[in-house]
Amino acid sequence: MAVFEIINEGWISRRRLEEGGRTGAPNCVLTSGGALICTYIIQSAMGSNDFVPHLARSHDGGVTWQQYGPIWPDLAAAWSILVTGSRAPNGDLYLFGSRCPIDVPEETFWCEETQGLKQNELVWSRSSDDGATWTEPAVIPMPVAGAAEAPAPMCVSRNGRWLCCYSPYNTFDSSLTVDRSKAVILVSDDEGQTWQHGHMLSYHEPETGSAVAAVTELSDGRFLGAGWHLHLADKQDYPNGFALSNDGWHWEPTGSTGVMGQSVGLAPLPDGRVLMSFTQRKHAEIGIGIAVASPESGDFGLQHKEIVWAAERAMEHNSSGDHGDWLDFAFGMPALTLLDADTVLMGFWLHQADGRGARYVRLRMNDS
Repeated sequence: MAVFEIINEGWISRRRLEEGGRTGAPNCVLTSGGALICTYIIQSAMGSNDFVPHLARSHDGGVTWQQYGPIWPDLAAAWSILVTGSRAPNGDLYLFGSRCPIDVPEETFWCEETQGLKQNELVWSRSSDDGATWTEPAVIPMPVAGAAEAPAPMCVSRNGRWLCCYSPYNTFDSSLTVDRSKAVILVSDDEGQTWQHGHMLSYHEPETGSAVAAVTELSDGRFLGAGWHLHLADKQDYPNGFALSNDGWHWEPTGSTGVMGQSVGLAPLPDGRVLMSFTQRKHAEIGIGIAVASPESGDFGLQHKEIVWAAERAMEHNSSGDHGDWLDFAFGMPALTLLDADTVLMGFWLHQADGRGARYVRLRMNDS
């Protein structure tokens, strides 16, 4: 019996095919006032270095959405910004991600030769009024060589510790050596004034690396990190990796979730378990799945996994679905938001025959 049942689904932001452009990285946050806000990015084309973060709001649990436009319209010409949102225990909202300078209009942020990103920097922002206004992006110093892939939200813990993670990537500079075998964790105990760094996920198989890493705080105060584990040479996938930490700073050895997926999203449950969303483009049924787990030291504790949304197609032009074909992906980046004890909202980006944009699916969990 399926554990997840679709209640309803629809568009957060939809663009007609003839409009062109791309919408990506939708991420929904339940505010202290009970509203949902969704941050997502719009760019002119896949691979174009012109991410513009937008915001939408829902007052009916995600059924209908009102668009509020760019978060920082005055920065759109100078900076390509990709951020996702989270909520702190005190109700403040945060955005975390990366920004990259725009040197030439219509330039790309991807170099096929080096398999690298244009050099970027990490940033964060805060809202104390449920997303009505946001501080200017503040820079987090890059702790290691390379560019940053940082699609997951900041985690503000119940004791006030801030945690962010990212996967180091090659840059356009072919002479730069980047350690891609680890996902970096950034920790601040003074609300972003200073940062320390360490390694959240570490892969030891030859020529393997990290992508699309995420971190969350479980209900018992432990921290869980997870991410896409892939072979950097042949682009094949391993099961997603995970690691646990008692303090967010010292991490246990990286283990396998047993879930063969790609990008991940994490949502802790009140009973100590966690939901992990994942994409499948080539391993089984094509679509987006959710796994239910009860992580313990050395064991992800996988209890159930299923595809909850089936895609019409995995790729726009019939390519392999490997990491190296990411410019051809037709859907991705599923993010989870717990609405109540048994209802979850999943946001993701979608480019299918009936439209392109930010999509949501609202699901009911059934443990019986």
